[in-house]
Amino acid sequence: MDVSGKTVAITGAAQGIGAALARAAHHHGAKSVACLDVDDTKAQQVAHRINGLAVKVDVGDEADLTRAIDTVEAQLGPIDLFCSNAGVLTSGGVALPDDTWDRMWRINVMSHVWAARRLIPGMIERGGGHLLNTASAAGVLNQIGSAPYGVTKHAAVGLAEWLAMTHGDDGIGVSCLCPQGVRTPMIKGHEDHAAAADGILEPEEVAEAAIQGIKDGVFLILPHEKVRDYMALKANDYERWLGGMRKLNRGYHD
Repeated sequence: MDVSGKTVAITGAAQGIGAALARAAHHHGAKSVACLDVDDTKAQQVAHRINGLAVKVDVGDEADLTRAIDTVEAQLGPIDLFCSNAGVLTSGGVALPDDTWDRMWRINVMSHVWAARRLIPGMIERGGGHLLNTASAAGVLNQIGSAPYGVTKHAAVGLAEWLAMTHGDDGIGVSCLCPQGVRTPMIKGHEDHAAAADGILEPEEVAEAAIQGIKDGVFLILPHEKVRDYMALKANDYERWLGGMRKLNRGYHD
């Protein structure tokens, strides 16, 4: 899908990758861009600069996310491209409390489910549309230092795969964005983390990769191309890959 002339909505659009996606969509000629975020003030600032629409939303609440999508479509028309980009990261392992796991599950996974549930019927009726789900390289590899992030991002990738294989024949494109380290508030203070070992990209670089991937109809968008090599190693020699991840884990804790 070429975003030119299209209506685009983006969650987590107040900063980081989401804000960069909003600016990139506008730059590439989107007819209108909606910036959805729990931080209404920052979302308004991003939207103001691109003559877009800001809508406050808690993507961890299905009713609120559905309301926000309804608001966008009521004001801008049917959404052609929905970027389900919002995500959260908490460090820790299986000892983290259930409410932390639940919050990350709702935001990192269920928000994608709820958006698809609301949007897909209309997209099918109109003959097409595109869903971009932001996961992470953690979704195809894993995450040193955060069990719930690694687990939820794997689930996000699995959901995107299911949507692509189930609704591709309905004319719905699906892309899954899986970067490593990106210079956003999420990584601030952790620039030496293993996830940044292959370089920290600027949000604008990731957004451009996403827009190009959507245009080319690419499912798995990897702004850090090295991730593809790690995926191949994981598939070809799981034991060696796990050994390398244990080594990274030791370095993280040291």
